[in-house]
Amino acid sequence: MNNDEFARFVLKFGKDILRFCRMTAGDAENGDELYQDTMLKLLEKKKKLDSVQNTKSYALSTSIYLWKNRKKKYANRLRLIPIESMDEMADEGYEFSDYDNEASPEHIVLKQNEVDMIQGFVQTLPEKYRIPIYLYYSADMRINEISKILGLPEGTVKSRMRKAKKQLKEKLEAIGYDR
Repeated sequence: MNNDEFARFVLKFGKDILRFCRMTAGDAENGDELYQDTMLKLLEKKKKLDSVQNTKSYALSTSIYLWKNRKKKYANRLRLIPIESMDEMADEGYEFSDYDNEASPEHIVLKQNEVDMIQGFVQTLPEKYRIPIYLYYSADMRINEISKILGLPEGTVKSRMRKAKKQLKEKLEAIGYDR
């Protein structure tokens, strides 16, 4: 892969890889650092990369590899802030309604609270369930691509995704969230 092909690759897939890195790392700062490390590693190996092959999958698997190494090296896991249930939020004055068609500031904040809550629940999943969910939903990858990246059979990836969704559903039901 030459410089022009690498630049096109970054323009085409950079946002997906960055989003995946941020979700994997748990926050923007660590995600940005992981993204930079991933791109540096790819840049170092750009001559060995083939633009015809699925370089996006290789980049995502590189970021997974780097993230796992960083976790092992520093043994530094992020602590999550306890997430309040919807009932507790209602007790504090938040009002929940059918606000799908509203574009008010309150709607935007409530939607962001929902997104943050769900992302927090995803973060609490074990890594073997969390990474396939991120790859599927944030990087828009298919099951067969995920299985290649993780080196697992497709059935295992499907099973892990099913278990992750079940755990998320249970957590959401436990706080009374239904949608």
